[in-house]
Amino acid sequence: MLPMTTAPFPPPHPATAPESLPDAAQPRAPLPLLHLDAHLAVVNKPAGLLVHRTALDAHEQDAALQRLRDQLGQPVWPVHRLDRGTSGVLVFALSADMASRLGVALAERLTHKRYLALVRGWPGADNGSVSHPLARDPELPSEGQPHLEATTHWHCLNRLTVPVTTAPRFPETRISLMACEPVQGRRHQIRRHLKHLAHPIIGDANYGKGPLNRALAAHFGLQRLWLHAHQLDLMHPATGERLRLEAPAGAEWQPWLSGPSGLSAPGARSAHEGEGPRA
Repeated sequence: MLPMTTAPFPPPHPATAPESLPDAAQPRAPLPLLHLDAHLAVVNKPAGLLVHRTALDAHEQDAALQRLRDQLGQPVWPVHRLDRGTSGVLVFALSADMASRLGVALAERLTHKRYLALVRGWPGADNGSVSHPLARDPELPSEGQPHLEATTHWHCLNRLTVPVTTAPRFPETRISLMACEPVQGRRHQIRRHLKHLAHPIIGDANYGKGPLNRALAAHFGLQRLWLHAHQLDLMHPATGERLRLEAPAGAEWQPWLSGPSGLSAPGARSAHEGEGPRA
């Protein structure tokens, strides 16, 4: 088992509702640029911001595509998706030709992606893979749909407990920080695979546990989907240069990302500090 560390827990916020991440409807801040050249623009998308406008969120006028277009003063083409609640590396092409070339690279799995996810429970091993076919459209009943091959590799970075309970028999809740590497790019692939492993992502309204999500949001003083696109490796479509694009995790992640062996959870107790019952 990985070595664990402890850190003082920031006080919970019982008297106030959890703070949401910055609302996309607020004044449009420039997107943090991770890479910019004549062909590509790569940004660190904040959680809560759409990649592009969609009929599913017809009331929402702000999106990363429009924000970056205005920021650069030129058209941009999104190369891939991130869910609205997911933060991290997002690539745009600066021409239709570059968008097409990058689309081929993604389809042919010539890229490598790494995410950080905060999940419920402790996995029984330090690393593993899940190969579980996924229905093409997660918004529709899976029965009758084509199921597509999908594999996600994962690595447990830390196992912790937090003093939050949603059931009387569990005085604490086990959580883990995991690195996830999807081989394909199916819609909601990591979210659905972690649910399949019985370790849903904290804050996931579709695949997680509502009472636990709400209890942890109140305790952390923050409500979000705890999934961050940390790293993307790809071949530059114009120059052939190998690019490693990394998006620093936001401030809300930093207490989890400090300390030896990867992380020390805000307020959490390490796995070595006792083995009482936990949710």
